[in-house]
Amino acid sequence: MRRVAVLGAGITGVTTAYALAKRGVDVTLIERHRYTAMETSFANGGQLSACHAEVWNHKATILNALKWMARRDAPLLLHPWPSWHKLSWFAQFLAAMPHYERNTVATARMALAAREHLFAWAAEENIAFDHRRAGILHVYRDKAGFERAAGVSRLLAQGGLQRRAVNLEEMRAIEPALQGNFYGGYYTDSDSTGDIHKFTSGLADACARLGVACRYGAQVTALAREHGKVRVATGEGSDLFDAVVVCAGTASRAMAASLGDHVNVYPVKGYSITVQLDDAGSRAAAPAVSLLDDATKLVSSRLGEDRLRVAGTAEFNGINHDIRADRIRPLLQWVEQCFPGVQTRKVVPWAGLRPMLPDMLPKVGRGKAPGVYYNTGHGHLGWTLAAATAQMVAEAVDKAGG
Repeated sequence: MRRVAVLGAGITGVTTAYALAKRGVDVTLIERHRYTAMETSFANGGQLSACHAEVWNHKATILNALKWMARRDAPLLLHPWPSWHKLSWFAQFLAAMPHYERNTVATARMALAAREHLFAWAAEENIAFDHRRAGILHVYRDKAGFERAAGVSRLLAQGGLQRRAVNLEEMRAIEPALQGNFYGGYYTDSDSTGDIHKFTSGLADACARLGVACRYGAQVTALAREHGKVRVATGEGSDLFDAVVVCAGTASRAMAASLGDHVNVYPVKGYSITVQLDDAGSRAAAPAVSLLDDATKLVSSRLGEDRLRVAGTAEFNGINHDIRADRIRPLLQWVEQCFPGVQTRKVVPWAGLRPMLPDMLPKVGRGKAPGVYYNTGHGHLGWTLAAATAQMVAEAVDKAGG
C-alpha cells in the first residue's frame, strides 16, 4: 500500500488526509501543534461563502490599500517597510490583475463543489459543528458599492452561484436585528456558516477511525527527495514516504523551496472576536443570519445560540501573531453600532495568518519532483474551498499511484 504524508493538520490538511484515506491510501498526518486546527483553522469568520469568491486582484484593492496606509485601524493595512517576499508577492499580485474575472469565476465553481463534499462528510461522520443554513447577506452603505456588487454577482453567476439584490425593507426582513444606515444588499440563501475548529477536529477523529496515523507535536525539520521517495524529518526522527502533500499554511513556502518548488504564500493576518451571548437579551439582539459589511470588510456568523463570531481585516506584516488592540477595536465597535443590544463584556480576541498566493487561487496538485504535491494557499477561503481541493489533490495522488 502506498504511504503518503500530509503535512499540516488545519482544514486543508485534515480534509486531504480524509480524502486520501477514503481512497484506501496509507496516510500519516503530521502536525507541529499538539492538536489539530490550532492556527488559521481555529477561529475564522465561520462563513462557508461561495458568495465571497471574488478575488482581490482589482484596482479597488490597490486604491484602498494606499488610501488606508496611515490608518492603524484600516480594514486593509499594508505596512510600508519592504521585504523581498512582500515585493515579489505584490509584483505577482499586480501581474494577476488581468485574470480577475476568470479567477473569480473559477473560485466560485470550486466553492460550490466544496460545499457538496463538506456537507456529505459531516453527515457521514456525524460531525456537529454549529452548521447554520441561513444564507449570507452582503450589506452596502452607499450606491457605488452596491452597484459594483452587481458586476461581481454576474461573475458569480457564471460560476454557477445565484445571489439576489435586496432593498432595505428586504434586508430588515432577512435580518431584523441589524441596525444602521445602509443603501442595499445582496443575499445568497444557499450559503451557510459553521465552526471550522469543531469541523476540523471532528474530521480528524474520523481520519483516525479510518486508520490515519496522526502525529501531533511533530515539527517538520527537513524534507528531501531520496531514491524516488520523499524523506520527512521531524524532531522524532525521519521516515520515507511514497508521496508527500504540503498543506502547511504559511509554512508551505519554505517547505516547497526545500523540495525545489516556488509557492509564494504570504501570511495575511486576519482578526476575529468571539462574543459570548450569555444573557437572553444579547441572544435576542444578535444576528441569526451571517453578514458581510462591504465598507468595513467585516463578517459575522452566529455559532450555536450563545456565540457570535466577528472577523475580518487584512494586515500585510509578515509572520506576526500579535493581537493588537487597535485592530480588535473596530470589530468591537461594529458589534456595538450594528447590534447595540448585544453585551460585549465577555469577548475572546484572536488573530491568524491566512496563507495567500498572489493570484488568490490555491496551489493544488503536483510539484516539480515526482511524489510531491500541494494543497495550500487558500487565503481567506480555506474553510470554503478545502473540501474541493482535498478531493482534487487526493485524486491526483491516487492516479499517479503514489
